[in-house]
Amino acid sequence: MKYYLAIDIGASSGRHIVGWKANGEIQTKEVYRFPNGVTKANGHLTWDIEILEAHVRTGIEAALKQYPQIESLSVDTWGVDYVLMNKNQPILPCYAYRDGRTEAVIPQVHEKMPFSELYRRTGIQFQPFNTIYQLYADKLAGRLEQACGFLMIPEYLMYRLCGVKSHEYTNATTGGMVSAQTGEYDAEIIRALDLPKRFFKPLQQPGTVIGTYKGIKVVLCATHDTGSAVEGIPMAGNEPYISSGTWSLLGVKTERPITNAASELANWSNEGGVGYNRYQKNIMGMWIVNRLRAELCPDMDWGSIIAQAEKSRFEETADANAQAFLAPKSMKEAFDEALKTAPQNMDDYFRCAYRSLALSYMNAIQELQHNTGKHYDQLYIVGGGAKNAFLNRLTAEATGKEVVALPIEATALGNLQIQMKAAKEE
Repeated sequence: MKYYLAIDIGASSGRHIVGWKANGEIQTKEVYRFPNGVTKANGHLTWDIEILEAHVRTGIEAALKQYPQIESLSVDTWGVDYVLMNKNQPILPCYAYRDGRTEAVIPQVHEKMPFSELYRRTGIQFQPFNTIYQLYADKLAGRLEQACGFLMIPEYLMYRLCGVKSHEYTNATTGGMVSAQTGEYDAEIIRALDLPKRFFKPLQQPGTVIGTYKGIKVVLCATHDTGSAVEGIPMAGNEPYISSGTWSLLGVKTERPITNAASELANWSNEGGVGYNRYQKNIMGMWIVNRLRAELCPDMDWGSIIAQAEKSRFEETADANAQAFLAPKSMKEAFDEALKTAPQNMDDYFRCAYRSLALSYMNAIQELQHNTGKHYDQLYIVGGGAKNAFLNRLTAEATGKEVVALPIEATALGNLQIQMKAAKEE
């Protein structure tokens, strides 16, 4: 029997999951879990990449203790963030996407190439933290002068394991510089922004074996976690999905990118999938309720919070995707300022937050159907949000869709499936 290791790292935690096939089904076991989160350094939000690497290595050792023979491993994380490299050494700090350093440079990027042209070329929705803006901020700060290139975070972690630098396709697409037509970095964008050509290497597809670590093959999965999550959803057909975590990624598989004016206006993205395009939108997720909990009731379990929210009768909602909710000092105050009626207690805040999320899903589904010209009957939800029966019910009511909630580790499953396919274990 062959064993595989998926290292799935999110913005708030990471996990090492061993998988194998038995009776045609993938079986899994979590062998290590660790916390993650941004740190503040010199007024900026950063990732402690050295601690992340230490956890990756510790988790591999934990896996080997239980499963001494592991066929391969792969790492997936969130998208857009990267580590600048000076030959074989990282250039620190490693900035986090929620840091505000890109705000001042976005207009300058759009002067070089208007967003409408960027969208036509890449099909990637505007987000202030897209890699394109982060790299341009680094260029203006002089950080690129000493760099020979950059590695997206999962590729950096795998480089530290096997010594091979790689550039995986699905993760690269999240940054806003990959051509929707060719699937490679867009030379015209790089030229217009005067970014170093040496940074932009040919992209590699999920399933590529790049090296070894302690006798274990290091394989590229879809290193953007949503790419792996979509691959791991057991759909009967092709229906919309929500990968529900810190963010909610709502979309559907399409044969090719959709980069028309309606998609640009509604800020839809076209990101790389495993043999298909992911037409999706990055919208608010569990971030707002996680921050409310940290502020209002940090010691209360989620079951109690949700039960209390269900009892509330607070009816007003907010635009969950408003800029005010992205990184407020106080999530409670952000809601207070957005609402006409002040919530009376904790229950009201959480009911408002969950109903606001459900309405944002409804709006996104309506846009999706309009832009694709297709009607969908079901909505698959995976990730942490799939465990929330209250939010699932609100979502079904708001969207009019049959919600298929799968509280599975879809990202890890997709990661494992890609490794198994690379090993020709169908």
